[in-house]
Amino acid sequence: MKKYSFIFLTFVLLFASCAKQSELDKAIAYSDAKIHLTMAQMESVSDSMPRNVLDLAQTTWNLRANVPQEWCGGFWDGCLWYDYALTGKEEVLNAAKETGNQMRYLATAPVFDHDLGFLVITSLLNGYRLSPDADTRAIYKEALLACADSLCTLFNPAVGTLLSWPRHVKDYGGHNTIMDNMINLELLLWAAEETGNKAYYDIAVSHADTTMAYHFREDGTSYHVAVYDPVSGKHLYNCTHQGLADSSVWARGQSWAIYGYTTMYRYTQEPRFLAFAEKVTDAYLGLLNETSEDYVPYWDFCDPRIPDAPKDASAACVVMSALLELQRYVAPDKAAEYKAAAEHMFADLTAHYESGAQCPAILLHSTGHHPAGSEIDAAIIYADYYFLEALYRFNSMKL
Repeated sequence: MKKYSFIFLTFVLLFASCAKQSELDKAIAYSDAKIHLTMAQMESVSDSMPRNVLDLAQTTWNLRANVPQEWCGGFWDGCLWYDYALTGKEEVLNAAKETGNQMRYLATAPVFDHDLGFLVITSLLNGYRLSPDADTRAIYKEALLACADSLCTLFNPAVGTLLSWPRHVKDYGGHNTIMDNMINLELLLWAAEETGNKAYYDIAVSHADTTMAYHFREDGTSYHVAVYDPVSGKHLYNCTHQGLADSSVWARGQSWAIYGYTTMYRYTQEPRFLAFAEKVTDAYLGLLNETSEDYVPYWDFCDPRIPDAPKDASAACVVMSALLELQRYVAPDKAAEYKAAAEHMFADLTAHYESGAQCPAILLHSTGHHPAGSEIDAAIIYADYYFLEALYRFNSMKL
């Protein structure tokens, strides 16, 4: 009897695994079709990148100029690199290289703000890792190291963090650092590994430690902005820019924390960063369970209009991708919990947030800058990017 029970259980598990892989393969094919729709639009465009789709009737992306001020400029190239990694299609590789070359100007452009990291990690760093061409990788490496040097110029040793928005120092009355900035530390950590120059590493670790000390509440939830005295380095206050209120929990801000501290642990292997990644993840998942009917959060966990507030699929995609990495580092019970949560996110996103046949975006229902009334309940390029990254990570696990 036990023999037959074991055989039956093995069959059930194998069937479940095949079903999951089938759903993953379906999502990859669907996403690839969207990539090709966008590639057709971008064939004649050389100075702009996809940003959003605000109307479901649209069959093309709204574009933004490819300039240092446009923080989303690298996500399209990142989408191409991940789609190439998932499909191996030559035309996608060629498009990724061409688009990546358009991002190389950042190596010599004056640094505008911390988003330089977003711009080149998503594009050139992905190209460096995923391109089969040694010459392409060499060219990208040179550009990336130059960008890492530029990013370092935003570091204030007195404070211990990178200045996020130089243009807003007067507005905030001091050195401002935003939670999004945690994502950009990877450029410095990568540069430290490539060159052996510990200065890059030290800046990234200092930023992460200072942020850990002053940017969070006791329960592991994050503020969006921390402000410091630029001379003494003293922490002055916390506030929000894109969240509902200074005291609220902006969903994508919390997702940046989860992703950022997971990345910090990958490069440093420092236990404090792993423990903190778990803490901020557990805070997110707890709020998600309390407020949302599915595994996609409302744009701010504290919006009193829930369940009538806008959702943010982009935050779900960031967390889904981060969980697939984080589950590799934690204890088995936590790993099972985080992997299951990522699978639930995948299931909900593919079941209820896909854009349909006409829209060139992969996912709908993201929220950009709600307080400014910008990109509310829209398709946004960075949601697609982190969704594709999660597909790549799922696929590497061979469900």
